[in-house]
Amino acid sequence: MNYDLAMMALDGLTRAPLTVRVDSGRVTISGEAAAFKDFARLCLLLGGASTNNDESFELQPSVHVASGSPGVKLELS
Repeated sequence: MNYDLAMMALDGLTRAPLTVRVDSGRVTISGEAAAFKDFARLCLLLGGASTNNDESFELQPSVHVASGSPGVKLELS
């Protein structure tokens, strides 16, 4: 993982933070568009650590998610 890019993404999230709520088995992540951009960058950096493709990765059953994993909702605020 590129440490400098990860730090830039985390720094961006300090300026435009995300809010995470858990209700009834669903995770809701809300925030401004800029926050989602930094969040996506951080996710790609973390997910790309185990893949050869730096632009995308797929959440895999039994690796990243399980049948009992909560749903995720993303919303702009």
